Amino acid sequence: MAKPNYQFDKRRREQAKKKKQDEKRRRKLEKRATSDIEPAPGEDSEASPQTD
Repeated sequence: MAKPNYQFDKRRREQAKKKKQDEKRRRKLEKRATSDIEPAPGEDSEASPQTD
């Protein structure tokens, strides 16, 4: 019977964990980039002056 290769399993788990963290970081950066471009509601009142 073959012996389990624990180092291989550990490396696979670490790679999966790193991939998940990288994807999460990328999504957060994309979300920040899109939120910086689009002003939040109420913030655009300074950009367009109101007429009396």
